[in-house]
Amino acid sequence: MKVTIVCEVLGKANNGTTVAALNLIRSLKEKGHDVKVICPDADREGLEGYYILPVTNMGSFINDILEKNHVTLAKYDEKIIYDAIKDADVVHFMVPLFIARRATKLAASLGKPITAGFHAQAENLTAHIVGLMGNHLANHLTYEWYDKNLFCRANAIHYPTQFIRDVFEKEVHRKTNGYVISNGVCKDFKPLPSEKPEQYKDKFCILFTGRLSKEKSHIVLMKAVRKSKYADRIQLFFAGNGPLLERIKAYGEKHLKNPPVIGFYSREELVKIINFCDLYCHPAEIEIEAIACLEAISCGLVPVIANSPRCATKAFALDEKCLFNVNDSDDLAKKIDYFIEHPEEKAALRERYLSESVTFDQEHCMDMMEQMLLEQTKKKDA
Repeated sequence: MKVTIVCEVLGKANNGTTVAALNLIRSLKEKGHDVKVICPDADREGLEGYYILPVTNMGSFINDILEKNHVTLAKYDEKIIYDAIKDADVVHFMVPLFIARRATKLAASLGKPITAGFHAQAENLTAHIVGLMGNHLANHLTYEWYDKNLFCRANAIHYPTQFIRDVFEKEVHRKTNGYVISNGVCKDFKPLPSEKPEQYKDKFCILFTGRLSKEKSHIVLMKAVRKSKYADRIQLFFAGNGPLLERIKAYGEKHLKNPPVIGFYSREELVKIINFCDLYCHPAEIEIEAIACLEAISCGLVPVIANSPRCATKAFALDEKCLFNVNDSDDLAKKIDYFIEHPEEKAALRERYLSESVTFDQEHCMDMMEQMLLEQTKKKDA
């Protein structure tokens, strides 16, 4: 099968969409498929199968937001896109942004089946505009924009969770040809012996992995730790990068007895950190899937997750004690204190979570993605 993957945003593997794209590219190549990739990453120029688009200039205000988020957006170039998709059996789009509308129309004019991944909630965009993240009209219009750009022309849509499928279909008032497939957890994330570093041996270590951005709600977790009866014992670890790095560091240094350890880690380093931590907290208000939470669960960490109506992650909770009221630092502090005081219950929950984690095996999920693509090529040939 010849597959062209359109990655209007690619860059480094510091966000869920890029990780999902790179995993799909890797898996399809390993299965023997001919994969071409369209992206705006100049550092991939000359790599086999990569077609590099120019970078778009969105104006100083938007450019500043993009730079803070380490995002480069592609500019439409019909010749480059045509060359990349002309021989494809199927064209898969990762995001519904600025080149998608024209590129999908070009693909359709060439008779190419179009598939699309749903990797960004409306709030992932509106969170960067003051006051709009919680504005229903702004989010509804964003979903309509996504639809007009890409999804209305897609033969099949990949949804990482049933949650986001339900949200989108409600917003656009129609059913879609959707495939609910997790992005999957890499087999490297598993329970391993990992001794706490000497300086943390007397600490209760709590991990949160995610972009340092507004919708991930790091401040809520820090406020909860500040209110905990065991604030002097708790050491936070934030794995990730993003536009709120300095704000999060400043809050932690001012308000916490043990400021958070913040870093962007390699997979090997992250697996070690997960395995020596005592609890995983996921306070994000907005989340399509949260593979980071599944990675922690797959290593045996018990999670405490925000019960947000706009977050799919809450579905991973196997017990009410693993949920807290969204944006409620008092409730989160109580849940953290409970697990510090009840290690035997945490140990029992660990075993339950480990038994559930096999559902999210990445290779199985990539097999399902391959099947989705193959089905669209067969429909074309029928």
